[in-house]
Amino acid sequence: MNSALVSLRGVGVRFGPTPVLADIDLDLAPGEALGITGPNGAGKSTLLAVISTLLRPAAGTVSVFGSPVLRRDLPGVRRRIGMSGHEPGLYPELTLLENLALVENLVGDVRMSAMQVLEVVGLAGAAQRRASTASNGMQRRTDLARLIMTRPDLILLDEAHASLDSAARDIIDRLIHRTCEAGGGAVVVSHDRGVLGRSVDRVVEVAAGRLT
Repeated sequence: MNSALVSLRGVGVRFGPTPVLADIDLDLAPGEALGITGPNGAGKSTLLAVISTLLRPAAGTVSVFGSPVLRRDLPGVRRRIGMSGHEPGLYPELTLLENLALVENLVGDVRMSAMQVLEVVGLAGAAQRRASTASNGMQRRTDLARLIMTRPDLILLDEAHASLDSAARDIIDRLIHRTCEAGGGAVVVSHDRGVLGRSVDRVVEVAAGRLT
C-alpha cells in the first residue's frame, strides 16, 4: 500500500484525439500542500479533475488515500475530498444559509453549524441573501465555508484565491494549514506563483500537458 495521500503514475488524458496530459508522475504526502501552476490551457484543471476522481485517465494509475481508485470505492473516497473550483457550487435559488444547512443535513458530522461557519467567513449578515443575488466574493466565501464544515482529508482548490480580498485569502490559507496539520493534504491550482508561495510547501508546473 502506498503511504502517499495521492499518487499518479504515467497518467495521460485525451479529449477525443487531443492529448491533454501525458506521462504525469506525482505524489502528495500526508501533511503536504502542493501548488500547481502553468499557463492557461496547460492542463492544470484537468490534472485536478483526475486527482479528485471526477475524471478517469486514459492511461496510467491513480491512488488516493493509499489505495488504487476503483469504481466501487468512489463514493467513500469522494466523501473525504473537498473541492472548490472556478465557480462556487451553490444552489442559486437557496439562500447562503440554506445552501450550508443542506450540506449540514447531508453530512451530519460537521465541525460547526451553518450559521456558525457563516460567521467564521464573515457572512453572518448576508445569511438570508439568495445565492443568485450574492456577489461572486460572497458565493466563494460560502463555498469555502462548506469545506470548513465538512473537514475533508484532501482539499483541492482551483484558482480559489482569484478575485478575493486579503481577508478571504487568509481564510483559504488557514484552511490549508489546518487540513495539513491534521495529516491531510491540499492541492492548490493557481496561475499566480505569489499566491502559491505563501500557501504551499512546493510548486510544480504544468506546461503543454506535462510536469516540468
